[in-house]
Amino acid sequence: MNSKKIIEQIAHACDDKQAKDIAALDMQEVSLVADYFLICHGNNERQVQAIARAIKETMEEMDMTIKRMEGFEQARWILVDLDDVVCHVFHKDERLYYNLERLWGDAERINLPIESAGNDHEL
Repeated sequence: MNSKKIIEQIAHACDDKQAKDIAALDMQEVSLVADYFLICHGNNERQVQAIARAIKETMEEMDMTIKRMEGFEQARWILVDLDDVVCHVFHKDERLYYNLERLWGDAERINLPIESAGNDHEL
């Protein structure tokens, strides 16, 4: 399965857990770290963990392996490394502070096939 399809599946999993302001960035031209970043946030630690868990379960259902997951216990910024796709699941406060979308402003934003993508501006 290609990276673009993976990011769409992950976006649906995040949306199912009511992740806020789901954004996908095409990193291929701006970074060697990954092909795509998926960025979203939850309003509290439990929701952040639930979103990360949903990503993990979705990947397992697709017989894909998560390379690494960091920050789960603190649930302030959970990084889920899927090799070509890296998911950043933030607590709302950390997302505002780190502002990865601005940091990686040269990356093209990808339209996601979910209703809530990019529509939450409560930050």
